[in-house]
Amino acid sequence: MNAGPETGAAEALARRVADAMYADDAASRSLGIRLEAVGAGWARMSMPVTEEMLNGHRVCHGGYIFSLADSAMAFASNSRNRVSVAQFCSISFLRPGRAGRLLVAEAREQAGAGRTGLYAVEVREDGGKTVAVFSGAVRRIGERTIV
Repeated sequence: MNAGPETGAAEALARRVADAMYADDAASRSLGIRLEAVGAGWARMSMPVTEEMLNGHRVCHGGYIFSLADSAMAFASNSRNRVSVAQFCSISFLRPGRAGRLLVAEAREQAGAGRTGLYAVEVREDGGKTVAVFSGAVRRIGERTIV
């Protein structure tokens, strides 16, 4: 990553936007989702798998993992201070999450054109094994800003 003045300003803006979004994101906070790092066009978030998240097979699968990936995409897509909303999302589950493990989702912008952006998210266990891969498109709605 280049470390020029524009990059530093973009990174600082991404952090301000993320802090403002996180402060109002009660849903993510209630699931224990934490913002670990953010920059222009990317975000990394984590979520501990708790007993309450386990299904009848005693694993975490489906909606909780989707919520973590979706949150990472939301923070990445809004990181340039333009309000963006999910337009399309797809997820493939490779393995379940286990109680007591930390899941980490990293979202990265793949392409952006005008009001549309494409994002890829990988969800991994704290040991590095991929749990799910998620892809999504966002729509930037107007020129409104977050901060």
